[in-house]
Amino acid sequence: MVVGKEKPKLIVNGKRVDGRAPEELRPVRMEVGVLKNADGSALVEYGNTKVLAAVYGPREVMPKHVALPDRAVIRCRYRMLSFSAEERKSPAPSRREIELSKVIREALEPAIMSELFPRTAIDIFIEVLNADGGTRTAGVTAASLALADAGIPLRDLVAGVAVGKVDGVLVLDINQIEDMYGEADMPVAAMPSLGRITLLQLNGVLTPDEFRQALALALYGIRKLYDLQKEALRRKYISTAEE
Repeated sequence: MVVGKEKPKLIVNGKRVDGRAPEELRPVRMEVGVLKNADGSALVEYGNTKVLAAVYGPREVMPKHVALPDRAVIRCRYRMLSFSAEERKSPAPSRREIELSKVIREALEPAIMSELFPRTAIDIFIEVLNADGGTRTAGVTAASLALADAGIPLRDLVAGVAVGKVDGVLVLDINQIEDMYGEADMPVAAMPSLGRITLLQLNGVLTPDEFRQALALALYGIRKLYDLQKEALRRKYISTAEE
């Protein structure tokens, strides 16, 4: 959210700045197995937000002293590439990237059956190719697909989306301008078939009723994304079987 700048009108005649209805996702694209040298990979696009995820492992832990005797160590790095945003970003990790790496790892950990791989490491790399809002939730969705592509056993896929409050209206899958000028931003990730939320953050203010409505809207979007995740995996393995 931006303070001190004149706020543009973001909803006109019930439509958002990009022409969507409040409860509408941006055009979504998902592709699995896009990197030859990774154990698993995925490319996910939410509108103009483009995120690439790669997974390596389970593999030997280096350095060895960080190994856990009862489960795999899950390591996650989220990074925005220098050309991903309007202003060129320094290649050095920012505080926000370090924080989001932790947030995304914690959103994925409940889904990963890490107890099957003690004394190993599973490394997840998330690269934001183009940022237009919702990068952390697109990162969760992409990383979950990459884990599945790597053959790592999961309790369920994890999908994420952000709900915002814009001009007093709750909207699904916010873009950059809605994130900047909206009154609230609530990223959510969940394992839909298990009914378990793994990520819930809120920047801004919602009333209790608005919060409940926003959560229901997020879960509605997550179920749609979950279906697209399963379809992306199905496409990959059908094409592999045909080859």
